[in-house]
Amino acid sequence: MPHLTGAEVRDPELARLTGLPFDDDDEILKAAIDEASVPALLMSMVHMTGDLSILDELPRPFMLIAMDLQGGMSEPDKDAVRARAFEVARDYRDRGCPPPFVPDEHQLRVMLDVISAGQVGSEFVDYVAADLRITDVDQNGPALASSAPQRAGFPVVVIGCGEAGLLAGIKLKQAGIPFTIVEKQPGVGGTWLANRYPGCRVDIASQYYTYSFEPTDHWEHHYATQPEILRYLRDVMDRHGIAEHVRFDTEVTGAAWDDATSTWRVRVRGAHGGVEELTARALICAVGQFSTAVIPDINGAKDFAGPACHTAAWDDSIDLDGKRVAVIGAGASGFQLVPAIAGTAAHIDVYQRTPQWMAPNVHYHEPVSPGARWATRHLPYYGRWLRFVSWWPIADALDEQITIDPDWDTGGLSVSAGNQAIRDMFIAWMRAFADDEELLAKVTPGYPPMGKRTLQDDGTWLTTLQRDDVDLITDGIAEITAGGVTDTRGVHRRADVLLWATGFDVNHQLGPIDIRGRGGVGLNEAWGDAAYAYLGVTVTGFPNLFCMFGPGTNAVNGASIIYNSECQMRYILGCIDMILASGAASAEPLAEVCSDYDRRSQERLQTMVYAHPAVSSSYYKNAAGELPTLFAWRIADYWKWTHRPNPGDYSFTKPFDKPFDKQRTQEVS
Repeated sequence: MPHLTGAEVRDPELARLTGLPFDDDDEILKAAIDEASVPALLMSMVHMTGDLSILDELPRPFMLIAMDLQGGMSEPDKDAVRARAFEVARDYRDRGCPPPFVPDEHQLRVMLDVISAGQVGSEFVDYVAADLRITDVDQNGPALASSAPQRAGFPVVVIGCGEAGLLAGIKLKQAGIPFTIVEKQPGVGGTWLANRYPGCRVDIASQYYTYSFEPTDHWEHHYATQPEILRYLRDVMDRHGIAEHVRFDTEVTGAAWDDATSTWRVRVRGAHGGVEELTARALICAVGQFSTAVIPDINGAKDFAGPACHTAAWDDSIDLDGKRVAVIGAGASGFQLVPAIAGTAAHIDVYQRTPQWMAPNVHYHEPVSPGARWATRHLPYYGRWLRFVSWWPIADALDEQITIDPDWDTGGLSVSAGNQAIRDMFIAWMRAFADDEELLAKVTPGYPPMGKRTLQDDGTWLTTLQRDDVDLITDGIAEITAGGVTDTRGVHRRADVLLWATGFDVNHQLGPIDIRGRGGVGLNEAWGDAAYAYLGVTVTGFPNLFCMFGPGTNAVNGASIIYNSECQMRYILGCIDMILASGAASAEPLAEVCSDYDRRSQERLQTMVYAHPAVSSSYYKNAAGELPTLFAWRIADYWKWTHRPNPGDYSFTKPFDKPFDKQRTQEVS
């Protein structure tokens, strides 16, 4: 495992990732340590001293627990660690903040064993080390074999400037590859620009919902709000000078592969209706899975006379003050919207089709204290370990709880002993905020935990539903009239405003964009209701086309889309380099490789909670009950498989006369 040295960490750019020197007084230092995550503090002390014996002398985390930054430690244990951390940090400051200690592989294994209470096995060490920046393996991706002139002659068009499209621009620019990003909205942000409804925020910890190479201590909340995320993306765009490469207010209507020239012809339409064609050697589709909003086909939906909008197209001109509001949908967006507008609207009727599971999370609306932000910026590697504490318990550590035990039978209420434990915890959490049995029956799902998107809750949802001016309706909707909503029992409820919180069509992520590959085959037609791509990135018959947040990449229970995007862009850059270094004009995955990956993906998903028959309706599922959008394996697996492409997985338009390993990129049973 190649690892960095302390001197390398003191490089200004890397120091920004691992901790900037400080000379603040004792009062500021004490406040920061008192407000910090103790497990992350424990690790930072090792980096400040180079002394692993500290880990034997001080209390350790009991276990890393989802949504808990303190490792289940008791107050006396936390106090003992904080007292020692203050002494260590003060000494580190007084020594002039020398380059922090960087552990070798054995030492890192010891540190991981302590912070995770033994949860992190040896197979995860390289993966975690890369994210911690203990090694430089993820810093710039694989070394490029192509020449600078080759890359300079390989123009790329990127569709979309959300987090994935922005990332693509950054990495292409760093590699010296010319590119144009086409974005239909007036600015960067993608879904975070479109979704600006009241209460909108991320449900992944802010430190994990961050580019690994662009950490920040500006987060105002542990789970950032939409304005914070949009500001972050704008700051990253400015820092890397990407705006000059973006054509905003411009929509890609279609793209066609030209076999004769081995180029993509990309049709775009500007804000004023003008149409033109861009030519590119490669096309990166970064539209994501949350770009096409869904409004259900409900009788009379177009007859409503008052203001109406979807949460993904929020209308700031709608006045909710003193109005009766009908909110259709109680999933992720409705869950955030309703508490944010309760008290402004005179009355809210919430129409829920199916209840969602709520994960206990006391930090969900909690601001990040100034001291905690200081610690993230300055204490060596503290911010990296805080990121680890945020993501490990909710990502690969949950593999057992989402796998169906074929010998476990609770009538569809859970899928394993571990899954049942989660169910019991979720129900206990709900009962802590409500004792109304009728309401609890309405909000308690009849399917296993994790089977659908799990929402983050600090008690706000149930507290809001118990307000006198909020009603939860679980009867179906029969029709919408000019003045309100009629349910299937014939009860009509008046509404002045209608708000659709009904999500997205994730199984048809291209929307109206018409992409045509070899022989004029349309990608929408090839995908139908079951989109597929090798590693979620490349598709047979569509040379030099690369997807980001493509089919089969939505790791729904805990993983960060941004982290997955980094894996995908590293792989894409490797593919472009592979094409250029080989002297080929284009590459596409072998049909058997692509189909085999898709088959194994769907087979594994059928062993997971998302496919359980009790999960009867889910936006993850297509009409055939398949799960084309979801990622089937561990994030550690995906990190490994996307490190670099294997030429043996691809066919090239020109003879590939250099030797290469025919073994496939990943080994999955």
